[in-house]
Amino acid sequence: MSVPTSFPNPAVELTADIPAYMRAVGEAARDAARVLRRADTGCKNRALAAMAERLNTARKDVLEANALDMQRGRDNGLDPALLDRLALNDARIDAMVEGLNQVAALPDPVGEIDGLRARPSGIQVGKMRVPLGVIGIIYESRPNVTMEAASLCLKSGNACILRGGSEAAASNAALSACIQAGLADAGLPAGSVQVIATTDRAAVGELISMPEFVDVIIPRGGKSLIARISREARVPVIKHLDGVCHVYVDATADLDKARAIALNAKTHRYGTCNTMETLLVDTKIAEALLPELARVYAEHSVELRGCERTQALVPDALPASADDWGEEYLAPVLAIKIVDGIDEAIAHIEHYGSHHTDAIVTESYTLARQFMAEVDSSSVVVNASTRFADGFEYGLGAEIGISTDKLHARGPVGLEGLTTQKYVVLGDGQVRQ
Repeated sequence: MSVPTSFPNPAVELTADIPAYMRAVGEAARDAARVLRRADTGCKNRALAAMAERLNTARKDVLEANALDMQRGRDNGLDPALLDRLALNDARIDAMVEGLNQVAALPDPVGEIDGLRARPSGIQVGKMRVPLGVIGIIYESRPNVTMEAASLCLKSGNACILRGGSEAAASNAALSACIQAGLADAGLPAGSVQVIATTDRAAVGELISMPEFVDVIIPRGGKSLIARISREARVPVIKHLDGVCHVYVDATADLDKARAIALNAKTHRYGTCNTMETLLVDTKIAEALLPELARVYAEHSVELRGCERTQALVPDALPASADDWGEEYLAPVLAIKIVDGIDEAIAHIEHYGSHHTDAIVTESYTLARQFMAEVDSSSVVVNASTRFADGFEYGLGAEIGISTDKLHARGPVGLEGLTTQKYVVLGDGQVRQ
């Protein structure tokens, strides 16, 4: 079914009364969610294409707005890494445009019916995939998240309320203008995607406390932000707090595979949640693997912190403290522990891990199966780098984030993760006897 070609504009004017403003935002989102629920794939794709065109046309305005944010960030002493995430240029705008077009090309999960089966009564029972409704997304620094979140929520039939970091306020306002113009071009309500127009932190408190308007919250940012949202929200939260990822090299492992995987898992990128933070090595293979691997890590300026047995084989390794085993470094630092077999490795992961992504390198089918069955993480990897724990690499096309929760979505959250299922029953006049 197509959506109406006209409707009242629910765009919300910012007022000094934050609770009233956020309530108006919530009402507009809830109204838009009802429209999006019946929007067909073509309509949603037209909106995404229109957003891409508007962004491409408005790149000068977007870059000028981003320059204001960058200058304010430098004046406020913003960390260089955050400044890098904040910065936009033509290449990053091109990537956002391409991202919108890529999401438009993804299969639409809404309306899919799974497991339709006939019952003895003659009815047929199945599950239909439907949008979650209204999604609130809270994020920091990176303005490209504005476009990523808008595109994924829209394609999955959800209205969304986006609250970016204050450091990107001007950039997000410029991107919001592109989004709103694209929605209007496709005949969709302005409330489909709303970027919060205030940097007042009270808006976040209101957003996570409106279960009558918001169905789920997705925080994207640092541990302190996610911890606060998880602690205070009255709305269900999809999140992960830490990415303490492990690679365990079993005694049967192929040494070439082990070296390549251990190097890539740590050095491909340091600041991502799927980067290895602890390397576990079976004692039977440690002498053959660790000295050479340490030499390669040294070429990448990776600081090693090891247990006593590791230090005996790698003299340059610093002694690992108890805190190192549970640390998410997000830096060129790696903890290494030698273990006596797979059971000790799994016990270590269970105690210190964050249930994000953990990998085993082994040539034993039996041990691979044991690791997959017993390691309680959202992604369990056999003979590959932890860096593959990503929506694009998993074939989801894109992701809104990673979930280490066990209910609803787990692992990379793509379009399907932004939907749920309801039972549908098809009959032909049957009545229950």
